[in-house]
Order: sequence, then C-alpha cells, then structure tokens
Amino acid sequence: MLGLVSLFMDMSSEMAHAVLPLFVVGTLGASVAVLGLLEAVANGTTHFAKLYSGVISDRFHSRKNLALLGYSLAALSKPLFPLAQVPAMVFVARISDRIGKGIRGAPRDAMVADITPPDLRGAAYGLRQSMDSFGAFAGPLIAVVLVGLYSFGIRDLLWVACLPALVCVAILAFGVSEPEPTSEMKKAKPKLNLATAKELGGAFWLVMLITAGILIARISDAFLVLRASELGLTLMFIPLVLVVYNGVDTLSSFPSGRLSDRLGRKALLAASLVALALSLGILAFVPTLIGLWVALVFYGLHMAFSQSVLSSFVADAAPAHLRGTAFGMLGLVSGIATFAASLAVGLGWDHFGAQAVFGAGAMIAILALAGLAFIAHGAAPQKAKAK
Repeated sequence: MLGLVSLFMDMSSEMAHAVLPLFVVGTLGASVAVLGLLEAVANGTTHFAKLYSGVISDRFHSRKNLALLGYSLAALSKPLFPLAQVPAMVFVARISDRIGKGIRGAPRDAMVADITPPDLRGAAYGLRQSMDSFGAFAGPLIAVVLVGLYSFGIRDLLWVACLPALVCVAILAFGVSEPEPTSEMKKAKPKLNLATAKELGGAFWLVMLITAGILIARISDAFLVLRASELGLTLMFIPLVLVVYNGVDTLSSFPSGRLSDRLGRKALLAASLVALALSLGILAFVPTLIGLWVALVFYGLHMAFSQSVLSSFVADAAPAHLRGTAFGMLGLVSGIATFAASLAVGLGWDHFGAQAVFGAGAMIAILALAGLAFIAHGAAPQKAKAK
C-alpha cells in the first residue's frame, strides 16, 4: 500500500515536473538562475521539513497521521501550478508541495523499517522505490501521449497532474494500517539535542557523510530537462527524459535493494557513483541526443543503486526508537547538500554553460567515490545476512 501511495504521488509530481522548467523559463519568462534558486529552496525545504516530522513521529508514535498530512498538503498545492501567472506563484506552489513531501518522507520510511525484517530491508526499500519510480516513469509518459495525440498544452498537463495526487491520499487514508509501536518506542521521547545526536551513533553519521557526497554531485531533474531541450529535444518528447531514467530506476531498484541485502550496502553505493560520473560526463562531453539517452540510462542506474540503499543504510544504523529522527536527519543533510548543489548549478549554468556544470558534477562524483573507497571495512553497517 505504501508503494502504491508513492506510485500515484510521483505520477502526479513528475507529470508536472516534466514541463515545469519550460513553464517557468519559457511561459513565465524567468531566468535559469531563478529556476536554480527555485529548485534549491524547494528541495532544501523538503529535507528540512523531514527532520521535524521524523522527530515528532518518534515522540508521539504516529507515523501514518503525519504522512497523511504531508501527502494531503502536496495534493492541495497541485492546482496552484496551472493557475500561476507569475514565477512567484509557482514558487509558492512548489514550496507547499515540497513541505508536504518533507512532512511525509521520514514517517513513511520509518514505518517501512518498523514492519520489515532486518534481512529484507534492502528488498523492502527497493520495492517501495521501484513503485515510486514507476509512478515517475508513468507520469511523463502520460504527458507525452496527451501532448502528442491530444495537443494538450503545459497548463492542461498541470491540471491533469492533480488527479493522481487525490488517488494517492485516498489510498493512504483507507488502505494503510500503522503497526503498533513497541514498548521501547513508547518510552522514547527524543529531542533535537546533542544527546540524541550521540545516541544515533558513529555508523549513522558516517552514512550521513556518504549521503552528502552523493547529493552534492547529483544534478536536479530540472537541469536534465533543460539540457535535453538545449540538445534539440522538442516539447512533445521532453517528458521522455524522465520516462527513460525513471524506467531504468523502476526496473533496477528492487533487484539492487535485494542485492544490497546479500553483498552489502557499500558495494552498491560505489556502483551508484560510477554510474553518476558516467552519466554527467556524457552529458558534458557528448552533446548529442544519442549521448543524452545513454546518459539517462546511467542516471537511472545511479538512482536505483543509491536511493533504496541509503534508506536501508539508515535503517540498519539507527536504534528502533529513533528511526523517525534518523530519517529526518537524513533529510536535513540531504537538504543542505541539495540546496547547495541546485544553487551552484543554476549560477554556474548562467555564467559558464551546461558543459562546465555537468563536467564539474562528474568530477565531484569521482571524488566521492574515492572518499568511499577510504572508508574502513566495517565502519558502517554493511549488510544483514539474508536467509
């Protein structure tokens, strides 16, 4: 059920995000730097909200209600996109949508860990991520069909994107039952203080360091769309950017999560960084449509190898009564890294061009891979023995 919830919300979000950069820059007349600022603030807001919702879910032992609040806020913000006449209105809608995403993320991911045996965590997060990615695959594909066969405009697509969000909220409200908290979880009343940070442990903070390196190297979807447009892809086929990489992510997330249960998390994260470096390097130095499609395949593999594995890493490292807090802290670290990366990409694109931006991203991914190689074996949780 949680996988279906993610599927329909991502279908809604990615249907909109497939054309939103062109809407902001083309229809509303904003600069790429403004788009970069929008992406930085929006994504940063998401991750900061995760921190507080995660702590609250641990203190009050109510993960589902918080998740429902977050998904509902995101659904209610969707109509603001097609109604927007100026970039500021898109900004308000995007921030509201991302606050909703932040509120729901940590409680939902902690709930997955609450109900999953340790030796199947990679598979569980991989399954949820795979269904999430299928929604992100289907949304832009629907957009392609509506534009190509029915001549829908950008505002029309943004209206259609409101519908799956409503389905998502209904599934969560009526189809998901929250597990009963353990006695240890009921006793815990974590706070945002140094004692809680210490209780999370050294292995957890090592995971946070790895996460920051990966997210600083990663390029936002919005800039992948702009690069595709720059390389000559027309509006009708622009949504295929998200279709291709999310399709690869959909097919690869569950197998990679299951593989991380058997081989260890670190090996999958190393593979994700190799795939990211290849993707960004191709986008920088092979400026053709063929190069674009190859790069998107590698980008999809990067997402599959990193997303569910990082969640499994956190679930392995964090105490059960601090899982919400741990996923919230993951959100905070991700927010800082994503904010810095999106802002730098927007400014760098305007001043130095796309090739420099994607080339720099590839170099950072290589440096992050080198840093991962220096982490001592066993310093972070590697795997849970699979049956």
